[in-house]
Amino acid sequence: MPGTDQHTAPNERAEDHALLCKAVREAGALALTYYKADAKHWEKSKGDPVSEADLAVNALLAERLQDARPGYGWLSEETEDDARRLTRTRVWVIDPIDGTRAFIKGKPHFTICGALVEEGRPVLGAVFNPAMDEFFEAVSGGGARLNGAPIQVSACDAIDGCRMAAFGPMFKHPAWREPWPEMEIVDRNSVAYRLALVACGQADAAMALNRKNDWDIAAADLLIHEAGGKVTDHQGAPLIYNREDTKHRSFIAAGPALYQAIIARTGKITLP
Repeated sequence: MPGTDQHTAPNERAEDHALLCKAVREAGALALTYYKADAKHWEKSKGDPVSEADLAVNALLAERLQDARPGYGWLSEETEDDARRLTRTRVWVIDPIDGTRAFIKGKPHFTICGALVEEGRPVLGAVFNPAMDEFFEAVSGGGARLNGAPIQVSACDAIDGCRMAAFGPMFKHPAWREPWPEMEIVDRNSVAYRLALVACGQADAAMALNRKNDWDIAAADLLIHEAGGKVTDHQGAPLIYNREDTKHRSFIAAGPALYQAIIARTGKITLP
């Protein structure tokens, strides 16, 4: 039953998946009503923009998901953190609009992200780019899909020439012991979208060596695992969600062979 420590029954998991997907689709449609429509926006802090669309989408998702599952915890970028989530076995982890900067600029690289985390790991995930009509979804043990079709990570096994979804200047930093090979850099403002592109094979890998939050990563983490890939921090440790500190110091995501090649480089460094 929701809010208990019992594991989710298969039919309950399916109901939660349907609930999440329906809510995220509805949220995407709402976001599009603000897209390229001069939505009001401001900065929560320096370099951290938010728009009226973020808040409207957050309110819709909270209404759809929290009202339907009052026993589940809630963690969202646009909701003040409630420590009661730490006492819940299952927690909705939400980013109403990931890639707000792209959204404000009218670029189609933003996503609505929702995950259900159970005992520290995502068991359901949905990442929706409504501007591109790309709906990614995954169920733990049930595979990942893009617009209903099964997806899998690429078979790329070499860094040289791979399509890397990341912030390009990171690879030129003088701290690297050896230069990185030439790669095709895919830069998208939405972290979840970068990871979703890895899940469906449109990018071969994604990585970041600066802090990201649970809501940036959780849903897409499951997408990649269910598509046959790996996601860890830069030293190979699994990402655990719904902790008191919601930040992760880094992530590496790729198919198994390419993941090993990247970790061989990143695992040697110590981040501040």
